[in-house]
Amino acid sequence: MTELNSHNAKARIEAMLGARGAPLAVVPVLQPAEPFLDTAGDELRRRIFMAQGTNGANMCLRPEFTIPVCLEHLATQQSSARYGYVGEVFRQARAEGIEFLQAGIEDIGDHDTIAADARAICDATDLLAELAPSATRTVTLGDQAIFDAVLRALDLPSGWRVRLADAFGDGEAMTQQLAALASPAQPPALPDHIASLAAKGDRDALAAAIAADMGKANLPLAGGRTALDIAKRLIAKHADASHAAAPERVAQLEAFLAIDVPLGDARSALAGFCDAADISIDGVIAQFSARMDALAAETDIATMRYAASFGRALDYYTGLVFEVRDDAGLVLVGGGRYDGLMEMLGADETIPGVGFSIWLDRLGEGA
Repeated sequence: MTELNSHNAKARIEAMLGARGAPLAVVPVLQPAEPFLDTAGDELRRRIFMAQGTNGANMCLRPEFTIPVCLEHLATQQSSARYGYVGEVFRQARAEGIEFLQAGIEDIGDHDTIAADARAICDATDLLAELAPSATRTVTLGDQAIFDAVLRALDLPSGWRVRLADAFGDGEAMTQQLAALASPAQPPALPDHIASLAAKGDRDALAAAIAADMGKANLPLAGGRTALDIAKRLIAKHADASHAAAPERVAQLEAFLAIDVPLGDARSALAGFCDAADISIDGVIAQFSARMDALAAETDIATMRYAASFGRALDYYTGLVFEVRDDAGLVLVGGGRYDGLMEMLGADETIPGVGFSIWLDRLGEGA
């Protein structure tokens, strides 16, 4: 057992969290599965250990702490609070082992999002420095909000904006979506009355026509799909084919995603991109700049970078995302802002949140 798995190490980490105003949140290992399945994204969903409760409810072993801590915050009905945690999480198909330790802080309800973002990054890097003082590391920042603003400013079709936003942070998926945006597949050859309804986007009428034609031909619907499912897919294919982006817009989006600069140079890089593309995203750049200034006032940003394409494989992130890697490229910390998550979990209003997790098992013996 490594030092970080020991009782003394856990107590030490709890003390560090408490010193930062983040008392320990205690959440059960066995969690309701639906919140993770509904909000966490495909990458995490595939790796959850599912179970069934005595009442038949779908349960799972805790795959991360953010969602359980948010549910705890909703249950306490506090306006704002900081929570620390240290404990085991469980994920399938993980090379280092299916059970491992994470520690972190969730900062929920603080409407000064600039200060909270900067504090999250500082807390993460400071805790790492205490736990592994000899390690060198690089911090990478991205921003989902900037990417979304660029998609709007480039006036891309709404359906493509959704697809590209979903692919943010996944290099392979983004490459595929950009290729499809530049050269969308043509819709299949269809009878005139079906093609006309698909082009109009009349989903209900198209579904009725598909069902009628299948019935006349005595053909079953394949793969359990309904006529409405088929109608939706045909309409989407027609929309894609008729809304190809102008080639210069695809090139501009690729130029944005290629931005990867020291954090201190990010403001000028974003301004230069906007000038070249003849677009304005002044609001989100101002937010980004304010965060950068708040961060620079608290810590040395020399080892930090901004990568426009950087995202994290959890669907609930809405703005800042960041990670810390060691010299070997191993992720030691991941975090970000999740202002929409609390409403997804049942809150009546938007509650801001930001947090991070440290992968303690990657810090090594004697850390």
